[in-house]
Amino acid sequence: MSGVSAPASLASRRWRAAALVAAVVAVYANGLSAPFVFDDTLAILENPTIRHLWPPWSALTPPGGQGLTVEGRPILNLSLAFNYALGGTAVGGYHLVNLAIHAGTALLLGALVRRTLLRLAHPAADAISFFTALLWALHPLQTESVTYTVQRTESLMGFFLLATLYTFVRGAEAAQERGWFIAALFACALGMATKEVMVAAPVLVLLYDRTFLAGSLREALRRRGPVHAALFATWGLLAALVLGAGNRGGTIGGAAGVAWHEYALCQFRAVVHYVRLALWPDPLIFDYGPDFVSVGTAAPYGIVVILLVAATTVALWRKPALGFIGAWFFVLLAPTSSVVGGTRQMLAEHRMYLSLAAVVLLVMLAGDRWIGRRAHGLWAVLALALGFATVARNADYRSELALYTDTVAKRPDNPYARYNLGKALAEAGRYAEAVVHDREAVRLRPQLVGAQYNLANALAELGRLAEARVHYLAAVTLKPDYAKAHFNLGNVLRQLDDPEAALTHYRAAVQHDGGYLEARDNLGSLLMERGQLAEAENQFAAVLRARPDSAGTLCNLGTLCWLQGRTAEAEAHYSRALQLDPRLTLARDGLERVRRGVRP
Repeated sequence: MSGVSAPASLASRRWRAAALVAAVVAVYANGLSAPFVFDDTLAILENPTIRHLWPPWSALTPPGGQGLTVEGRPILNLSLAFNYALGGTAVGGYHLVNLAIHAGTALLLGALVRRTLLRLAHPAADAISFFTALLWALHPLQTESVTYTVQRTESLMGFFLLATLYTFVRGAEAAQERGWFIAALFACALGMATKEVMVAAPVLVLLYDRTFLAGSLREALRRRGPVHAALFATWGLLAALVLGAGNRGGTIGGAAGVAWHEYALCQFRAVVHYVRLALWPDPLIFDYGPDFVSVGTAAPYGIVVILLVAATTVALWRKPALGFIGAWFFVLLAPTSSVVGGTRQMLAEHRMYLSLAAVVLLVMLAGDRWIGRRAHGLWAVLALALGFATVARNADYRSELALYTDTVAKRPDNPYARYNLGKALAEAGRYAEAVVHDREAVRLRPQLVGAQYNLANALAELGRLAEARVHYLAAVTLKPDYAKAHFNLGNVLRQLDDPEAALTHYRAAVQHDGGYLEARDNLGSLLMERGQLAEAENQFAAVLRARPDSAGTLCNLGTLCWLQGRTAEAEAHYSRALQLDPRLTLARDGLERVRRGVRP
């Protein structure tokens, strides 16, 4: 172990903090322009509750029942509303906030480790705390929680959890403890309203008190029992939010198509995989997809995990400080990597956001014990290597197409990655390539309704209408209230000269989404072609009530009036349509027809 050294001065600590923040900014700078991807669309671009920051009630009531990342997480939603108030949907502002959260969390981690090691009279407290925070912050495993915009849910929760623990420790050490404990309770409540993993916070605070402050559980409860009770009471807020979110729009447990025992078996391998990535972060994968394993496959991993848990349990009694580090790792992973955490994402790298600190700290302590001060140069070189790896990983986020191309290359049997890559290719106009990946997604998971729908869209764009019809039908069979699929199926059937079936699906689209104006417009147009003019007029009127400046609908209504001999109304509608869109040939022809007195 290195020789004893005095604690660093305030100026030295400030320089180290500045260096830490500068390093974080440097390695994440190339991610500031990364576009919104995946869940960002629904959680940010299409989230009406973040459009107004004040009064905050809307922002504190995120949408429900859709499986959005913000669902049941009002503080996360409020943070997005803050971004929207400052810069709308300009992506750079969201990344800057994510970066600030990550840097702030790193500073809290360093401060907490330093204070703890000083309490243990560790001679290298300043160096170990600095390098722990630095390596943790620059580790490429953190990119998913920083560069993927909406995954600030993990980093923001991490910030609140460390703030809870840090302010609690300061309160336990301070002569005037009330203010610090109130801050700890406030931070804990905010964390509970950010992400469910915050359930671990009161447990870790109590365990920290028992290990480093009071010396025993009984003494911790005797000295600070009311404070711990208040922290555990924040579970009530979390319970209310979780119950309100239900199954998160069908993305949790059985609703997501993942049985609890299947998920639990997967987690044995997942935990070992996370540890390996902490030590060697390659390959990093954005979306692992389903990861079902047999009992035989899971058994070796299960033995490793059980032995690690057993070692942690023993260490908590015989070497409490080391035991706390192990408990930190497992307690934070438990909510998402246990039988109770079943979701569609059976593995996810962002779950290691705070647990990674345990692995890094153990490596730091081992290096200091075996190498001493010479390890500091090694840590600096390692920080540089991790920083370059993070910069490289950020480059994968430069576009949704790049991100899912990388994901499919690493997880070719992931139907969700195939589906999203197909979607990105279609948005780039590369429909033939999109069909290849959409077909593979459907083969891997036929019940993936989005893949059926996207495959149908790509086939329709390529003019392969008969094939498109098959997959649109599959989509509406899997999801009967899928208004967009009904609408597009109606369009294909109309082109295939099957107006009766097209009418059925246009009606279904309007039935399931009364505000679907394009569906009402097409329904009205088809009804008009079939001579059902009164019903067609009702559909056109509904569109114009919602969108009075719809030139195409005004043109259709003009034609309907002309067919009924209502020439003055027809002329007015055609004229208004041309005012709105002078290039609308149908309106110009219709107006000329009316003025020449041509009869239907």
